[in-house]
Amino acid sequence: MTGCKPSDTLIEVHSKLGDSDEGVPVKKERYQCLMRKLIYLSRTRPDISYAISLVSQFMQAPYERYMEAVTRILRYLKSTPGKGLMLRKHEKRCIEAYTDSDWVGSVMNRKSTSGYCTFMWGNLVTWRSKKQGVVARSSAEAEYKAMSLGICEEIWLKKVLILLRTVMVP
Repeated sequence: MTGCKPSDTLIEVHSKLGDSDEGVPVKKERYQCLMRKLIYLSRTRPDISYAISLVSQFMQAPYERYMEAVTRILRYLKSTPGKGLMLRKHEKRCIEAYTDSDWVGSVMNRKSTSGYCTFMWGNLVTWRSKKQGVVARSSAEAEYKAMSLGICEEIWLKKVLILLRTVMVP
């Protein structure tokens, strides 16, 4: 991939990767190996997390169009070598959580995907994108489910900070 053409975007706009037996199957071992590496890389590159979560759903039966999506992610990574997490010192001492969801985002089972990111003292510390357990009846319901995940993460971070203060201060 060193000689590939870089890409400005991770995935095609409005691309819906679905479960379909149409297409040419690819080597499962190669696909899974690439996915393991990309999942590991997403720990320090939150910008690729959503795209990785989309293509990782097809690790058991990868087809050529899924491999093309993975290749596009690799091309994007080539065009953005300097991106990653940057931690800075801030005076603002608070925890903030931002959430979002898509409504009926999966073409396979009509489930929505929730996502959140939390900032502690102005720095991104946790993020997650996960398919919801049940089908939401409305976009508002999908948003509320996403919000509850973000609030739970924020509460957990506050409890960790309280615990660390009691452990560090004798």
